Amino acid sequence: MIDVVLGVDVGTSSTKGVVVDEAGRILGEAVRRHAADRPRPGHVEMDAQVWWDEFVSLAAELLDRDDIAVRAVGVSGMGPCTLLVDGAGEPVRPAVLYGVDTRATEQIARLNRELGEDTIFRRCGSALSSQAVGPKLAWIREREPEAWSRARRLLMPASWLAQRLTGAYVLDLHSASQCTPLFDIHGRRWIAEWAERIAPGIELPPLHWPGEEAGRVRTAVAGIPAGTPVVVGTIDAWSEAVSVGGHRVGDLMLMYGTTMFLVNTVDRLVTSPSMWSTVGALPGTRCLAGGMATSGAVTDWLGHLFGDVGHGVLFDEAAASPPGANGLVMLPYFAGERTPLMDPEARGVIAGLTLGHSRGDLMRAALEATAFGVRHNVETMLAAGADIRRIVAVGGGTRGGLWPRIVSDVTGLEQAVPRTTIGASYGAAFLAAGLVGRPDITAWNPVESVVRPDPATAAVYERRFAQYRDLYTGTAPVVHALAHDQETGP
Repeated sequence: MIDVVLGVDVGTSSTKGVVVDEAGRILGEAVRRHAADRPRPGHVEMDAQVWWDEFVSLAAELLDRDDIAVRAVGVSGMGPCTLLVDGAGEPVRPAVLYGVDTRATEQIARLNRELGEDTIFRRCGSALSSQAVGPKLAWIREREPEAWSRARRLLMPASWLAQRLTGAYVLDLHSASQCTPLFDIHGRRWIAEWAERIAPGIELPPLHWPGEEAGRVRTAVAGIPAGTPVVVGTIDAWSEAVSVGGHRVGDLMLMYGTTMFLVNTVDRLVTSPSMWSTVGALPGTRCLAGGMATSGAVTDWLGHLFGDVGHGVLFDEAAASPPGANGLVMLPYFAGERTPLMDPEARGVIAGLTLGHSRGDLMRAALEATAFGVRHNVETMLAAGADIRRIVAVGGGTRGGLWPRIVSDVTGLEQAVPRTTIGASYGAAFLAAGLVGRPDITAWNPVESVVRPDPATAAVYERRFAQYRDLYTGTAPVVHALAHDQETGP
């Protein structure tokens, strides 16, 4: 009988699960695809029941073997999300997703006025933005009073799964640190007076580190025996960092996925008004983090636009397009932009189009746009005092190598690519393994290759990056007016 751990991650476009043995070998993996609901511009939601149903389906598939015994369960998920449940633990409305949901701009402005923008930043370590949970709670309370009247608790994907499995109501410290302005970054605790003002009647959860035990499975489900320990879990990007050993001081994790996420682990509090300062995944650590609103989402959009052409075909055509995409520059702000712009009314722009451009040029421009966004974030982090000694790449976008190669060329930085890059579900499994043993992530997942920048591309990308920055500034007034029209109608 092989002892294994189960890791499950709820992402923006899918839920992924892995079964891993005590040496870190993946014995099975499975995926369930889903899509977020977008009921109106700026609103991005999901039905939390989907998360549970997909967890059960994945567990049943992966654990349907006679030669394995599951010893612990790891969970993680996209975030910070805002899932309100009633006294029985049932959702009162769909979960409001993380920074891609930009509905609460009015509440952000009002809370800044009432609480003081500088005071919020000083106490919470981050400015209010579309990433913050507090304004979204205020939005629900103001716009949906019937749902609010039934709401009693606040959950996120990982804590939702942990609650369904164990009955425990907990949240990890990292996720809490993205609940601005409800969390004190210095004392690592809830700010009771602000929570009561913004979310009266909501019982906020006890806080623990991601790798601690949330509880034990109450009733056997989908091959998981009763009594199996379950971790508290955390937000997917931090679980991704754990999965590749990119969670130590000086590491910068780049997550290539539906969105692009950057997490730099530091040994002290580092803040920037245009980034997020958070609690880290491991005890004693802190992070300076950033996230783009879209990355892989844009390449998916292009694939659909071109008749559901396979990603392999589009990436091959993008590789055939030269650096600089034959004179195209794209702004990848198709869902607003998170860091470092903090502009929910930003929108996508493609500049330089001619009748001679191909879909390969467009695809390359999209990949380069993401790389420009990474460079913008990295430069902002360094200016704030980030400690970046090593960059580790993770996520589905690392496959094939083209995307990381473009990012290294644009930024001039090397990236370590580990053997296993499936990401957060593997990180969740590693955290679960810590409940029953002493796993070593460097042994589980060693670095397999290093992506180094090509000096021959430096000149063209230096020019394109400057054009990328100028394009946002030059188009912002028109784009903001268009975003207003999209929200309210012309």
